[in-house]
Amino acid sequence: MDSVSNNEIGNSASYGKNPSKIKFQYEDDDEQVVQDETVTESSNLEVDEDISMCDPTTAAAVDDSMVGGDKTSADYYFDSYSHFGIHEEMLKDVVRTKTYQNVIYKNSFLFKDKVVLDVGAGTGILSLFCAKVGAKHVYAIECSSMADMAQEIVKLNGFSDVITVIKGKVEEIDLPVPQVDIIISEWMGYFLLYENMLDTVLYARDKWLVRDGLVLPDKASLCLTAIEDADYKEDKIEFWNSVYGFDMSCIRKQAMMEPIVDTVDQNQIVTNCQLLKTMDISKMTSGDASFTAPFKLIAERDDYIHALVAYFDVSFTKCHKLLGFSTGPKSRSTHWKQTVLYLEDVITVCQGEAVVGSMTVAPNKKNPRDVDIMLKYSVNGKHCRVSRTQYYRMR
Repeated sequence: MDSVSNNEIGNSASYGKNPSKIKFQYEDDDEQVVQDETVTESSNLEVDEDISMCDPTTAAAVDDSMVGGDKTSADYYFDSYSHFGIHEEMLKDVVRTKTYQNVIYKNSFLFKDKVVLDVGAGTGILSLFCAKVGAKHVYAIECSSMADMAQEIVKLNGFSDVITVIKGKVEEIDLPVPQVDIIISEWMGYFLLYENMLDTVLYARDKWLVRDGLVLPDKASLCLTAIEDADYKEDKIEFWNSVYGFDMSCIRKQAMMEPIVDTVDQNQIVTNCQLLKTMDISKMTSGDASFTAPFKLIAERDDYIHALVAYFDVSFTKCHKLLGFSTGPKSRSTHWKQTVLYLEDVITVCQGEAVVGSMTVAPNKKNPRDVDIMLKYSVNGKHCRVSRTQYYRMR
């Protein structure tokens, strides 16, 4: 394993702050929906060193010849967005799409007569929203072959004079203009950072955005909680210990290292929800997406803990009023669902006891679209005392 410094969490770590309530509003037709996710804020530790967790002793090596020959991870990434199915899923995600629509329609003064850059445009839905409220011009960049469909969609809806679809990678194309006033993008992946599209948005920001221009959304936060999940862990993880009488526990080791994206029932939540990291997309650098953050999860009832669950919130703070959404288990479900990280230990907790630790997150060295996660946790309770470090890779 590449060396990872063990950042000790001292007394300066900010634990136990009063919970803050984040309320986002969006409209679903005529019904107003208010989302409420409560998180306990935590300070974000700055990590200067280059973090890597691709350890051949803990992560299974993959033979490139077995998974596609000369194709790069970027090739597979963009190919996956060429089929209409994935765009259908995203467009039908009402929380996601209606939030963006409301941001644009209810804040048309931000877009009127402005030049807009849509990064990762897909079908061009965000570009269409912007054009409809009076944007001077919209440049929609899409690398997959969906760009051809986007071009046709723009033409069908009569916006060919306002929207220019550009097929290619943001890092390789030239814009017809030297600067843009606004960059809008739906860049978020599972666990917020999976697929690493954030880097592309930051590249576009640094290259084309005017001074004091807008990046939408401009804030994103990663949060953590803990759940009881005995049945599903038994089905997805412990299953490999005995398969029709045969020991396949070597696969269990791999299964433990891959977080599962799924919908978590809020009744499974055992602890508080804590803020791990907040990113200001208008100011951050690419390196800020690699971080170590402490956490302290307090049990709200006597129960067992089988997994930690991560989710993210996104907000548009430059609007007339705060708009955004949460992907947390207490909010209306989205296509991002939540990210479940199963623990080796079954932790028994009593109300008021704490799971204390830290989470280190960084793009994988070999494939930056994957995410490496190092989780350190410890419990010193009445019925359970444990301290462990686990490694995960989202791919």
